[in-house]
Amino acid sequence: MRLRTWIWLACAAIVVTWTGLRFTTQPPIETDLLALLPATERNSLAEEAAAQLGRLAGERAIFLIGLPTPEAARAAAADFAAAIDGPPFHRIVTIVPQPDSTALIALYEPHRTGLLPEPLSATPDLAADLSDLLEARLASPFGGGALPLADDPFGLFDAWLSTLPFLQSRLHIDDGWLSVRDASTSWVLISAELGASAFDPLVQITLTRVLEIAEDTVSSGWPEARILRAGAVFHAMNARANAEREIRLIGGGSLFAIVILLILVYRSPGPLALGLLSVGIGVSAGALATVSLFGSIHLMTLVFGASLIGEAIDYSIQYFSARLGAAADWDPGAGLKAITPALSIALATSVVGYSALALTAFPAMQQIAVFAISGLAAAWLTVVIVLPALLRKPQSAVPGRLLDLPGRLLQAWRRHGSLRVIMVSAILLVLAAAPGWWQLQTDDDIRQLITSDPSLAAQEQQLRTLTGFEPSSQFFLVTGEDEEELLQREEALTRALAAQRIDLQAVSRFVPSCHGQRESHARVKAISTSLHDTLLSVGFRESSADAWVSRQSMAPPCLTVTQWLASPVSTPFRHLWLDGADRHPASLALPTGYADVALLATAIEGLSGVTLVDKPGAVSSLFGEYRRLAGYAIAGATTLILLLLVGRYGVRGAVTILLPPVLAQAVTLGVLGYAGTVINLFNVLALLLVLGVGINYAIFMYESTAGSLLRESAALTGIMLSATTTLLSFGLLSLSSMPALAGFGSTLTLGIAVAVLLAPSALVMADR
Repeated sequence: MRLRTWIWLACAAIVVTWTGLRFTTQPPIETDLLALLPATERNSLAEEAAAQLGRLAGERAIFLIGLPTPEAARAAAADFAAAIDGPPFHRIVTIVPQPDSTALIALYEPHRTGLLPEPLSATPDLAADLSDLLEARLASPFGGGALPLADDPFGLFDAWLSTLPFLQSRLHIDDGWLSVRDASTSWVLISAELGASAFDPLVQITLTRVLEIAEDTVSSGWPEARILRAGAVFHAMNARANAEREIRLIGGGSLFAIVILLILVYRSPGPLALGLLSVGIGVSAGALATVSLFGSIHLMTLVFGASLIGEAIDYSIQYFSARLGAAADWDPGAGLKAITPALSIALATSVVGYSALALTAFPAMQQIAVFAISGLAAAWLTVVIVLPALLRKPQSAVPGRLLDLPGRLLQAWRRHGSLRVIMVSAILLVLAAAPGWWQLQTDDDIRQLITSDPSLAAQEQQLRTLTGFEPSSQFFLVTGEDEEELLQREEALTRALAAQRIDLQAVSRFVPSCHGQRESHARVKAISTSLHDTLLSVGFRESSADAWVSRQSMAPPCLTVTQWLASPVSTPFRHLWLDGADRHPASLALPTGYADVALLATAIEGLSGVTLVDKPGAVSSLFGEYRRLAGYAIAGATTLILLLLVGRYGVRGAVTILLPPVLAQAVTLGVLGYAGTVINLFNVLALLLVLGVGINYAIFMYESTAGSLLRESAALTGIMLSATTTLLSFGLLSLSSMPALAGFGSTLTLGIAVAVLLAPSALVMADR
């Protein structure tokens, strides 16, 4: 063997070994669907905020334990919590104390005369309303309050504390546990925080084992117990399980088909071993390149990589077919020289097609492009460098019966094919497909490309119904020159949404603006004299009434966000504040419950410093933009490939070779339209690959027509074999549980199938 063969085999051995060790020890596999999405916000702060909320949601798992009685539910929840207390969780929240009254009083009491609760801050007759509050407080059999009656006779401080949005749900605290009851079941909530990313494989493996133990513990003591779960980690676990199953199905199915077909056609273990060698090196190189560039590889890329097996074997099959056609006259060097131009152009056209994916802003498409280009290039190099050195002897037995069918097909095409037949057939295909084009519909909603396990989705829906939690995928980013301006803008946002009956979780719900605090103080101060008389009328001593009026006359210090952040009261809500030393302050404001995006957008019209961040909507818009750009990319790639072909085959030959994949794209679009398929970016990108991959068969066909009938029949056999393995791989991809890959695979399969059926038209032009 030549030195370059040894060098390439040594490099390949390193790549395969590294890949094997890397994926068996610490698999760099990413399961986070959000990692597949591009940055969509022009405001980098909005992108940062969206990522922060995503991390917070991803770190939390929620459980509801249900039993007929509250006592049993609490006992079962205690056992469940004890069983999961430890890795991968670093914090389990079960017993929930009431908000610390000491901390609340310490934070708010010095500023209480500037804190006026809703709806008192907007009431037209504040004096009358306060008089009613006084009578109600005096008549209450429970009495008491956060402050002595003399300090807060009207209960304004208590009223303020009661408006703080600590628990905006249907849950209530029962003996320290967050609980809720439906018609027949008492439910207890447990919140658990992960110590690492929900998408870490080790976290998922550990969690699976821990939950099995916890559920067994509960079911052994309470067989009738029900356990509901919700959290990003469970979706990640489900996605990983599905992807691993699909990798086995697609990769295993493709390899099995390749083994059977290679043995049937070439009747020797040599081609089988060398074919698998080129595929193994190609897939390993694709994985290495992807991990090196991106730091990890997404499960979606791995599933697609499994389908690449059918395409990577094509180069080896063309070499084996050249050997089969040469029979006893086989010469490895001459055989390689004969097929190298076709293999090179086939690789170049595939690279053009996949390169267009790399130019998109979607990490998912970029990973697939890098995986495919590097994998196909490695497989191509293996064929060119290694196979001539290892496959030197002629094929011992030529399966004549197997070559009869391709031979008869060649003769039939030559008898009946003509330029006129090809042109008429092309026109008829376009006319048949055209009505389907007008029926095409598009939908770029990213949410339609994500599926959830039905059982998990049902549990989450029941959990939302029971608790009243309605997480929103939209939020507001509020900015200001300083803290005061920001809080005032939040308050304006709160009022605008209140008019639409939409509640809001925001920092200003805990810390009113200084302007708002002063206005509240001024309103009470203005009526303090009349309230002095009210206090006397219900029996307050004059000294107590005088002291209360005196306090109202003094302007209190404004409560600040800094003070709030320093208090334990803010702990569950600190994520709402996005302070930074190198920028103006910013905050998040979260609408609670479902709200139409258009309604939210309308509500904030005219509000300064308020931005509606709708990540799914932004990604969907970007999907639509790139879908349209992908259409132009197809035109550009077609032009580039045409120029590549003209350099080798001339204008007439280039058009002949390009015609089958272009017609395949037209027919595929027509079929999708007739079938009522709603197309998106992934369908259009698949059409791009129909061009880049489907053209290979026309190239192989065009290159195979010079020689004996045996050589041509063997070449056509190889083309049919290549098409079969490619169609099988991409066909299996269409069975993926990931809608994006399923649509991608089905479109690609249909397009390549049509391209293969039309590829023999290249024979007619090649003969002429």
